Amino acid sequence: MLQPSVSRNISDSEHMDPGSNRNPTVGYVVNAWPRLSQTFILNEVVAVERLGGQLRIFSLKDPKDEPVHAKVAQVRARVTYLSIRRNKKAIWQASIGLFFRRPIRCSQTLFWAMRYRRRGVLRCFFQASYLAEILSREPLTHLHAHFAHDPALVAMFTHQLTGIPYTFTAHAKDIYVKTPPQLLRAEAQRAQAVITCTEYNWRYLSTQIGPAANGKLHCIYHGLDFSQFKFSWPRASDSEPPVILSVARLAEKKGLNDLILAADILRRRGRCFQVEIVGDGPLRPSLEAQVSRLGLNDRVKLLGALPHEKLCRAYQRVCVFALPCKVTADGDRDGIPNVLLEAMASGVPIVSTPVSGIPELINSEDEGLLVPPNSPARLADALDRLLTSPELRDRLALAARAKIETCFSIERSSAQLLSLFQ
Repeated sequence: MLQPSVSRNISDSEHMDPGSNRNPTVGYVVNAWPRLSQTFILNEVVAVERLGGQLRIFSLKDPKDEPVHAKVAQVRARVTYLSIRRNKKAIWQASIGLFFRRPIRCSQTLFWAMRYRRRGVLRCFFQASYLAEILSREPLTHLHAHFAHDPALVAMFTHQLTGIPYTFTAHAKDIYVKTPPQLLRAEAQRAQAVITCTEYNWRYLSTQIGPAANGKLHCIYHGLDFSQFKFSWPRASDSEPPVILSVARLAEKKGLNDLILAADILRRRGRCFQVEIVGDGPLRPSLEAQVSRLGLNDRVKLLGALPHEKLCRAYQRVCVFALPCKVTADGDRDGIPNVLLEAMASGVPIVSTPVSGIPELINSEDEGLLVPPNSPARLADALDRLLTSPELRDRLALAARAKIETCFSIERSSAQLLSLFQ
């Protein structure tokens, strides 16, 4: 696993309070807060606060109407929403005020933004103007953005308007689909550090960013709070019929259509099982239609989004966890899905695919089983092996828990991240 080394931009660090090194005041810039599908950000915020980081959260979008993770109640950081719909008048006033107070910086930043004919770039500039106005009254020492597209762009514009240093974490779709290489290079050049969550991403970013990274690129895995996930061995008797669980946003890159096809293969083999798919997303209607077309309504259930505490209980009663990720035609893919960590922490054996950073988490036949993407027959074979072999399930589950305890603890990753903020 790559170990991050702290790199500093000297000119940026001059803007920091010299007394802030122990407890930096960090503004987190995120797409939406809270968001059920991004528990990795929530876990990180809670852990960084436990280590002494003083945080504020700036959300570019208003919250969605979806279940809220119970752990949100542990977050001490104040949340400010920067959405234009909610703050149109305040954003307009902030932008005009900044142009009068800092005409050169504003003009240079706006001119630079207009060079990139990217959808939403002006929206990001005006949100950054609003954020800069807020920070002129309520200063902080550092900005950290999650995702390389809009959040990192807002953090970069805010840096150019205020001089406050920033870092950003790049994940998956934001770097492979949403952010062109020239914009990635610009964001990296101005950032104090660039973090990503897999070595696979690290290698890709190092080629795309090139010299602009200048030693700033770090791999820090998403960590997991193990106290949330009960692991007991030998595992209690699995439910009858045995349940194959999948948890994902219902999007193409999750490969859930292949899981449904694998379920059809297993049924034709005469296997006894149930498939439960937890999550919501744009493909729900087509997945439901596929289930009906194959006559699997009695075998495959799409349960929608669940509160996280219910999901933790679900891990305790299921037999196998399946997530057959794939790379889509436009290049979208996962990093290391957080739900794989959660299932492994709970003692559920995994079947997945060697896409993106997943092989960094799972060595096939050691901590789980990996099958080629877009291969329902191979997926069905792997699920069949686990359904029929308690010994294999136990061996994989024990090794998986040991792996994430060693490499994926939230305490380890948050300490690495906080060192970059300081």
